[in-house]
Amino acid sequence: MKIVWTKHAGERQQEWEKKKSITRQEIENVVNSPEQIVPGDMGISIAQTKTREGLLRVPFLEVAAVRRILTVYWTSKIERYWKEENYENKI
Repeated sequence: MKIVWTKHAGERQQEWEKKKSITRQEIENVVNSPEQIVPGDMGISIAQTKTREGLLRVPFLEVAAVRRILTVYWTSKIERYWKEENYENKI
C-alpha cells in the first residue's frame, strides 16, 4: 500500500513528535496495520491504534491502492473513539 502525506499531516506529525515522540514511521505503521479502521465523515477512514495510554488516530482517504494521510493526532479519550464493533470489513 502506497502512502502519500499531505503537507498538513506532515506538520501535525512534527508537532506530535515534539509532544509525544510519535514518529513518521509509527504513523505509517498505523496506516498500514491499524488495530482498527473506523468510518469518518465524507468518505474518510480513520486508522487508529492504542498507544501511550491513549489513541493515535490517522484520518486518510484511499484511492486506487494509495492512502493519503490527511492529518494525525493523539487523544486520551479512547472510550469516545474506539468502536467495539469491527468496522474494518465494511470499508
